[in-house]
Amino acid sequence: MSIFVIDDHPLMREAVVMLLRRLRASTQVVELERLAAVSKAIAEHGEPELVCLDLKLPDTNGVSGVREVRQMLPDTSLIVLSASPSSDYEDLAREAGADAYVEKSAGAAQIAKVLREFLADEGDDENAPTIPEKLSKRQKQLLVMLDRGLSNRDIAEQLQISEHTVKVHLWRLFRRLNVKSRSQASHLARTAGLLDL
Repeated sequence: MSIFVIDDHPLMREAVVMLLRRLRASTQVVELERLAAVSKAIAEHGEPELVCLDLKLPDTNGVSGVREVRQMLPDTSLIVLSASPSSDYEDLAREAGADAYVEKSAGAAQIAKVLREFLADEGDDENAPTIPEKLSKRQKQLLVMLDRGLSNRDIAEQLQISEHTVKVHLWRLFRRLNVKSRSQASHLARTAGLLDL
């Protein structure tokens, strides 16, 4: 598996790459300067397990880069690293599909902490999904809705919460189950009998 780091500032890109290599020496890190290079990188290296994306690239506008990456890679973890304050863009980035938003000014220790969360599965049982002892009522509801194929918008309407809140709940649920996608969560829920709880 590989990790894509997409940033047009060489110094920042190299700093993120160094952090990633320290955290996961065995993983190939692919450096890209533009969003336009992602398709070619996928063709050459396969789908990455993680994308670290600068919010403001020469060929993006607002959170358009987040949307594009999410469309190309629906099951890949996506961290936005941005010079913009989180108060300006975090909600928009998460609604567009980002799993995390980190300000570049947070510093190496904080950035490394977030990266470590997304790479925490190394050394575990080959990234195997885990069946938690107990799920919250909301997590069980989400699993049932995912199994029915409902979109985030449908789930938000049924639960009377915002789509952003749905995304946050799903992100926490996926981390709890150690899965990366809706289909993996549904499969685990079905095979482990979590839908009958």
